[in-house]
Formats: sequence, C-alpha cells, structure tokens
Amino acid sequence: MFHPREQVAPHPDLQAEREYIERAYARVDALRASASELLRTALRERGSTPQSLAERDVVVRTTLQRLEQLDVGTESLCFGRIDQTDGESFHIGRLAVSAEDQEPLVVDWRAPVAEPFYRATGVHPMGLTRRRHFATEGRRLLGLEDELFDMDVDLGEGDDALVVSGAGALMASLGRARSGRMRDIVATVQREQDEVIRAPLPGVLVVQGGPGTGKTAVALHRAAYLLYTHRFPLERQRVLLVGPNPLFLRYIEQVLPSLGESGVTLTTIAGLVPEVRPRAEAPSEVARIKGLAAMARVVARAIRDRQRPLPADLEFGFEGFVLRLSAAATAEIVGAARRRPGTHNARRRLVEALVSRRLMAQYEEALQRRRRVGLVAGDPDDLGEAGDADIGLTDERELWSKLRRLPALATALDRIWPVLEPQELLHDLFGAPPLLRLAARGVLDERQVEALHRPRGASLDAVRWTAADLALLDEARVLLGPRRRRKPGDDGEEIRTYGHILVDEVQDLTPMELRMLARRSLSGSMTVVGDIAQATGPMAPSGWDEVVAHLPQARPSRLVELSVNYRTPGQVMDLAARVLAVAAPGLRPPRSVRSSGEAPVLRQVAAGAMVAAAVEVAAARLAEADDGTVAMIATSATAEVLARAARSARLAGGHADTAGLQGRLTIIPVAMVKGLEFDSVIVVEPADLIAASPQGLRALYVALTRATQRVTVLHERPLPEPLRR
Repeated sequence: MFHPREQVAPHPDLQAEREYIERAYARVDALRASASELLRTALRERGSTPQSLAERDVVVRTTLQRLEQLDVGTESLCFGRIDQTDGESFHIGRLAVSAEDQEPLVVDWRAPVAEPFYRATGVHPMGLTRRRHFATEGRRLLGLEDELFDMDVDLGEGDDALVVSGAGALMASLGRARSGRMRDIVATVQREQDEVIRAPLPGVLVVQGGPGTGKTAVALHRAAYLLYTHRFPLERQRVLLVGPNPLFLRYIEQVLPSLGESGVTLTTIAGLVPEVRPRAEAPSEVARIKGLAAMARVVARAIRDRQRPLPADLEFGFEGFVLRLSAAATAEIVGAARRRPGTHNARRRLVEALVSRRLMAQYEEALQRRRRVGLVAGDPDDLGEAGDADIGLTDERELWSKLRRLPALATALDRIWPVLEPQELLHDLFGAPPLLRLAARGVLDERQVEALHRPRGASLDAVRWTAADLALLDEARVLLGPRRRRKPGDDGEEIRTYGHILVDEVQDLTPMELRMLARRSLSGSMTVVGDIAQATGPMAPSGWDEVVAHLPQARPSRLVELSVNYRTPGQVMDLAARVLAVAAPGLRPPRSVRSSGEAPVLRQVAAGAMVAAAVEVAAARLAEADDGTVAMIATSATAEVLARAARSARLAGGHADTAGLQGRLTIIPVAMVKGLEFDSVIVVEPADLIAASPQGLRALYVALTRATQRVTVLHERPLPEPLRR
C-alpha cells in the first residue's frame, strides 16, 4: 500500500496558492464580462440580410454556451495541482482558464495532462513528484494536502484497491451533510473510477459497482469527459442518460451543468415512449412475461397476423361495371407485400398499388369490350368518357381515388392490410385470446397467454397501460412505422438515436427494455452501470451476460468493477453483507473505506406503535444537527401512512412523490430509493419490504445501504434471519 507523506494546513505555500486561485477567478470574471458584452452587442444587431441574421444567431448561441461554461456557481474552480519531474506544474480544475497571454492558469480535469492527478500511485507515479489537493469553500482556499511521490519510500505490502488519493479531501467530502441533490465528485475521483471515466468511446462498457462505489457519479463524469474528448460527433449526435425514475433524475440533474455540460438528454425508460402514460401497475408475473425477449417475436407475429388475404372473392359495382377482387389475388398481394422491406404501415401503399393495378386492368378491359360492342352497334355514344383511348395516368389516379372510397373496397383493404398504431395493435392483441394464442404459438405456453389476456376496453383512451407495456409499444412502433406518410423534415414519429447512451441501474431492465435502448444507439456506443446484487426487478439477472446479450454486438463488450464503497460506513456494510450472503450467495459486497463509529440499531417496537416510533426516531435524527438528510424507507402503502404522520408532527419534509428530496426528511418507498443516499436511514419493518418486492432480500439490501452515517431498523414482526444473527 502506498502511504503518502501528508502535509496539512498551515502550509508554507498556502498564501501563494490563495493568490494564484484569486488570479484565476479574476480571469474568469473578466472572460464572463467580455462574453456578456459580446452577447449584448450581438443582440443589438438587426441584420440586413439572411446571412447576417444567421451569423448573429451563431454568435448568440455560442456566447450563451460560453457563459454557461464559465458559470461555476459556488463550486470550486480549482481543486488541485500536480508537479512533474520535469519541473512543470499544472493547476487542475473544473474548466480550462488561460491568462491574457494564453498561458494556462487552470487545466480542465478532462485534459490528458490532468490524468495523473487521478491515476498516479506510489508504484506508478506517472511522472509526478507531488499531487496537491485543495480544501475550499466557495472561492476561499482553506488548506492544502500534499502527496509526495518518493520512490525511496518502502511501499510495503497492501491492497492497492483501498489506496485513496487525497485522503483528507475525500474524507471531508464524504463527511459533509447530504442535500436533495447529488454533488459532483470531480475533485475526489479515485483511480479505479477515473479508469472508467476515461475508457474508450466505442462499444458497450459495463460497470459493476456495489452500493456507495460512486457508479452513478462515474457515469455522469464519463458523460462530461466524452463530450469534452469527442466534442465534434457527440455534440451533434447528443448523449442520452437513462435513469430508473423521475425522482432520481431530479436528484442528479445539477451534476452535469456543474461540470460545464448541457448536451445530455436525461430521461427514464417511460420517457422514451412519451405518447403513453402508465396508469396502472402490472402484477409481477405479468410484468415478467412482458419483459421476455420472446415478446419481440409475439409482437412481430401479431403484426403479420393482421396481414391477411380476403376469405372470399369480393364483387362490387363501379361506373356501370362489376369489378372483382378475388381471394387468390389478395393472397398473392399479401405475399408480395410481405417480401418487400419496410415498415408495416409504409407497405400499405404497395398493397393499394397492387390492388389498384388489378382493378384498373379489369376496368380498362371492360371499357375495351364496351368500345368494341359500341362500334359493332354503330353507336359511338356508348363508348363512355374514356372510350376513345386507354386510361391515362391522371385518369387512373382519379379513378382509384373514387374506387378506394367505396365502402366495400375500403373495408377490404383494411381487412387485407390495416394501417395500425401501436396502441391499437396491443389493445386488440391482449383483448382477444384467439389473436393472442395465434401470435404466441410456439413462443409462450397457455398459462402465460392467459396471464397476458385482459378485458378489452371500450376505447383506447380507457386502456390502463402499465410500465411493462411500454417496451412492447416501442417494439410495435418500430415495426409498424408512422401511420401517415411524413412530410419532408417531419421526424416526430422517428426513433431518435444518440451517439452515446448511459444507463443507470441497468440490472433492473427487462430484455425488452434493453432492446429499446439498443435501437436508440447510433453506433453501439454505450455505458451501462449497475449492481447485480441490487437487482430488484421482476427479472433479476444472475450475471452480466444476460444483460449484454440484448445490447449492441458490433464490438465485444467490456466489464469493469468498482470495488470500493465510499458512502456506506463499515459497520452498516457488515450488516448489509449478511443480507446479501443470503439474497445472492456468491456475490460479494464492496469494501468500505471509512467508519462512522456507530453500529446499526435494530429496535423492536410494540404492536401498533410502528408509525409513532418511526416519527419519533426521525424527529430525533433531525434535531441532532441543523443540516443533513433523513430517510424513512418503507413499502408504498406504509410510506403513505408515515407521510401523514410526519405532516401531523410538523417534520421538515414529506413523501418523495410529492415533496421530492427538497426537505430534510424524505419518506420513500423502497422501490424508488435506489441510487439515492441520505445521512441517516430508518428502515421500517424489513419483513414487509421483503414481502412486497419480487426480490425481497435484495430490496432490503438496497434499503440498508443508502446511509452515509447511521441506520436504524424498526420492526414489529420478527426480523429476517440474516438480521437476527
């Protein structure tokens, strides 16, 4: 293990560093003032030509982006320095700042020269003689912490994974009270985290990280790094970040702006299908079936089953003639259309063209017969309006326009090849057991088919869609295509693709949801982060191979692991590890890098006193400090009761659904808590948490590992076996 020789404030260089940082801030202020003046000048420009207007808009847009980048807010501009063996030194910060002569005052943390600040170790100093971390508060430099790289020091034996750089700065950051928003970790990124952040862009990168390893922060910093390093393609192609729920997105939404990046779209899986809003919750078994990869075949077959010939010949009158569309002809037409590429709805035009060709041929032949009969009879008037010539292109279009409006033919076309919307397709499919059995033949068993059936509603507006339906709707949307032909420039119904996609808590996504993400990847470049041990969805994977199988395969995927827990104290992690050993034997928890000095409290309460006890503990935790956050984690039903009790007790906070994370107290269902962290956590009735989740003990593991300081477990019913030992 590398043991740096640490020096803490007061430090002989403290004043000089203060002056240097003040100079850097003064330069940022000057650059902001210059950019603001340029913006005001550009906005005053009227523009006499289209070109001058376009040029003005470019100046306004780029200047606004520059002002956004220069706004560091209350975060520290500069957080460290590296001294190299060649005598050069660089100050590292959240954005690049140059002096008037273009000499760098601060180097962007993402620049290659800054890499040793995060990666250097005693064994591999990467050309450094010293790494310096700054302790700051806003613009004020409070102290310094140096790590001196001296190869004459006996490094001894140890576990390199638990070596931390800037231990003082890291521990100070970890010990700070939490708020309702995630903070960036740019000043304290550790070596294994930096390796993930700076990993190459192409292919699928899988990041396995247990509780507290910083996998979410790493994913966000990776997004900022990729936008910096691959600015040209990604700024145009954009970057997509998918989180588990809207509450999580609100929790992380300030991290990327604090790093100077705004070119990332944040959404949930549901946000990728904005036209449908889930209004019900599917039973766990139904959700599991709908998430199976085999459902892609069911949806494709359901569409194919709607492409069908007429069961019998169709005859109808038109312009004094009887036209016939035979069942055999429609079978040939359907076969020809199926062989052509394209979406289902787009091929409806081909079907109409083939039907039109056959009917127009009959009509022209009938006209020719009438013409011959008229000539023999000596009555030219019997030839009709089109009797003197073959049907022209314009006439054919006009005639087809009349034909297709005939009720009999319109009904036949809709029978042969209907134009469908995804909601129509699934509404019909799940509401009609014969259609469902036909589409699922050889794919699902009878029990699964029966589980998918639901009574057909009176209208599409009455359908109570569930979250499990969204991936099926998305699959159908891709296969069906837009209902109407798009106008030039209209891409409203197209699937938007992205240059890079990041996914958090990916272990909870079903194969069908993973397919949704894969089809939005422009080149197969993705970063997916999660923890197999925290898989609590209806289809918890046993390993990453089950996840990667449904992601882009253009390049071999890479798996990396974050092994150090920076958030959860060792005492809490020891308790959680006992739960994990039963929930997922063979999976190991990350190792905690710090201790809180407080063992978790396991407290039994009297029957009927749970709500009062939880409110009492929460009030005590809130009273212990003026800041810091407290969470009550419970089932959805219990959380509602706890929220009402907290309001009655006038505690500062409320239910996460309504109050978000803005109050110091958050009452939150266990299903929503993943990815979040709080200073103190109150786990309410573990037995209920286990019973309410498809992966019960894993849900308890998630709840126990949300705390940065202390955990209290309240129970009326007997504790689960891992907590009793």
